[in-house]
Amino acid sequence: MSVALGLGRRGLGATAPNPPVGAVLVAPDPTGGRVLGRGWTGRGGRPHAERIALERAGAAARGATLYVTLEPCSHHGVTPPCADAVIEAGVARVVAAAMDPDPRVSGRGVARLREAGLAVTLGVGRAEAARLNAGHIARVTLGRPHVALKLAVSRDGKVAAAGRKPVAISGEASRARVHLMRAEADAILIGVGTVLADDPALTCRLPGMAARSPIRVVLDSQLRTPPAARLVATARETPTWIIGTEDAPVDREQALRAAGVEVMRVAAAGGRCALPEALRLLALRGVTRLMVEGGPAVASALLAADLIDEATIVTGPGTLGSGAVDALEGSALSDLTASPRFAAGCRSAVGEDLWARYERA
Repeated sequence: MSVALGLGRRGLGATAPNPPVGAVLVAPDPTGGRVLGRGWTGRGGRPHAERIALERAGAAARGATLYVTLEPCSHHGVTPPCADAVIEAGVARVVAAAMDPDPRVSGRGVARLREAGLAVTLGVGRAEAARLNAGHIARVTLGRPHVALKLAVSRDGKVAAAGRKPVAISGEASRARVHLMRAEADAILIGVGTVLADDPALTCRLPGMAARSPIRVVLDSQLRTPPAARLVATARETPTWIIGTEDAPVDREQALRAAGVEVMRVAAAGGRCALPEALRLLALRGVTRLMVEGGPAVASALLAADLIDEATIVTGPGTLGSGAVDALEGSALSDLTASPRFAAGCRSAVGEDLWARYERA
């Protein structure tokens, strides 16, 4: 199962709207099992991991054990059910890490396998499978993506110098790791304030991984994103979505659309985009894993609305002083890090930076 989970992780950020699944077919023998075929969900969600593993195993799949990170699907979509393919291949046993909460599946895949006489074991690697499938679970049970906040803060809890002037907070090794996080997300979200202050590209700039750049999403109630912004200038290369409110100027929308940006509108809440509606819209568009990189207003609003599922705080070695910009607008960073809503996870040093992870309790 550990191997299957590792294979599933290869699909993070690349399989939406389907979950990233890993599968391993093993033939029992006196030494404890021989791998016959491996698979992970293809880009865009197909082919499914089980079908790839079965194809690689061929006739040797008969009598084998399938280790899979999520219950095999039982519904007809673009392809027939994976549960049927497993049965037809003659697999004898299925070990699944987690049940699929999708109401089209949810226990039906396991039931179909058992009715066909296969032995089914559930729950091996359940906790890790829940992390792997967090985006899929959130989308089908909550109607929104899994929201992962990332903040790079100074030792005194600041994210920018006075006047929102951008400043390097973390080191090169941390920045490389953040690019990997981007590659594992379906979309990355910022507010228009970050666009105006930083003019970011929000792509994955690790060697050979430009194609794994996520969809760039901007919350911009009045569509103030400049046509000259890097996100707009590169919108035909890396998808850029801008979410405005229903009363945003039409001429600004037309200018952005002419540059290749997709513009969507939601209701306003306190003069800003209504966050629950914006997240539901992203889920409807197939986004399952949403990374949030800025800025303080967006992070604070998500926290206040209880829409953050996990947070990664990268603390750099320096300080920025009392006049610098707080990590959370109108809130203390401890409102997140000391909140009973979150459980502290792993902490690690990356160069001179400290990484700390928090998960919804």
